[in-house]
Amino acid sequence: MDKTTQTLANYVTGLTYDQLSASAIQETKRRLVDAIACAIGGYTSEPARIARNVAASISGTPPARLFGTGKPTSMEMAAFANAVMVRYLDFNDTYISKGSGHPSDMTAAILAVAEAQRCSGKDTLLAIAIAYEVYAAMADQIPLRDLGWDQGVFAVLGTAAGVSKLLKLTTAQTGDALAIAITANIATRQTRSGELAMWKGVATAAAVRSGVNAALLAQAGMTGPTAAFEGKDGVWDKVTGKFQLGAMGGGTVQFGIERTNLKFFPSEYHSQAPLWIALELRKKVAVADIDSVNVQTYFTAWSEIGSEPAKWAPKTRETADHSLPYLLALGFTDGRITVDSFSEQRINDPALRQLMNRIKIVENKDFTRQFPHKLITEIEIITRDGKRLVESAQYSKGHAKNPMTDADVEAKFGILSEGLMSNAQRDALLKALWNIDQAADLTGVLDLLIMK
Repeated sequence: MDKTTQTLANYVTGLTYDQLSASAIQETKRRLVDAIACAIGGYTSEPARIARNVAASISGTPPARLFGTGKPTSMEMAAFANAVMVRYLDFNDTYISKGSGHPSDMTAAILAVAEAQRCSGKDTLLAIAIAYEVYAAMADQIPLRDLGWDQGVFAVLGTAAGVSKLLKLTTAQTGDALAIAITANIATRQTRSGELAMWKGVATAAAVRSGVNAALLAQAGMTGPTAAFEGKDGVWDKVTGKFQLGAMGGGTVQFGIERTNLKFFPSEYHSQAPLWIALELRKKVAVADIDSVNVQTYFTAWSEIGSEPAKWAPKTRETADHSLPYLLALGFTDGRITVDSFSEQRINDPALRQLMNRIKIVENKDFTRQFPHKLITEIEIITRDGKRLVESAQYSKGHAKNPMTDADVEAKFGILSEGLMSNAQRDALLKALWNIDQAADLTGVLDLLIMK
């Protein structure tokens, strides 16, 4: 295998649970609790229903279960359908570096394989941490978005790594799994451009399914391309350009999972700080008194959620939660952004559209130069009587430098599980997740995810 594949494979097979820092273990648990909360919140969505219906028609040996229903399916399809639930609300965690994305999309795949293979809670936490580490190592080097490729490229590789660890593959087999995963799954970014469809929240679920498949094939003896990254027509040549992996988590090096950011609002990550600003400004001015809103932000935020015409006229939930004009209008008008803020009626509210048309968003090149170390946005409101109100922010609640507390994470869990499980079941599930390192296998934990 080439040097890049060898480096990743050596890391995956070499890392042990005892090498995880106490902080990394705690942050892994927090990401797990958050991901399960998001899955519960996304359970009733149409994409989740479609995915479960397809998955339920497929069997596997050994089987893995679907979140919510408990119906058995294959490990690959459980990874897919459960990841759709995690991802639907756009409420799960985000990693931001040269590249970015939502590493907890991989958690559903790790849980599916861990359940089927009767892995312990500690093995599961280690596999999640490894998946995040590989994801972060790639994202630290590759600006996939700017190159026109989608974040599933990170997710398929991280998933293959984490699942390889659960399956106890050799270094050679792990290298094969990684090579198969990356070579076969280079996804374009059209998924997240213009008017967005259901696939926006499903694309990485497809990637993690492929990551599971790659590891299972390698376990069975399938060999992968010998120079997946560095060879002729490989990833370096056709996709990313040459890069060199940095130091990976362990020893004095912080783990990638500790650098991921949780979301306080169910919307695209770069809207998080602007929404805090909007809620602060709302305390100082009535919506009826707003004449214009001028937003300055860094390039990625402007390009992702504030540049395309579709973002001023969203037609789908997927577009609305990626529309900074819509989200700001919600913040100014409602004073909150919840999972119920994206109904068809709300998206098409004429009053919101009128306010959106008074919002202007531009790139501030100085803010861009400070990204991703700082995520700066400044919002100016001009009132109808000529007053000027200005607020700025750089780290929203949930950012690694402004973290949510465990109580915040549990409160989010409570909100997303309301009406879908009893308080007793919710509390039991939370207890099981926080103590997953004590579990001999995941059967009892995932039993609590069956919603009746």
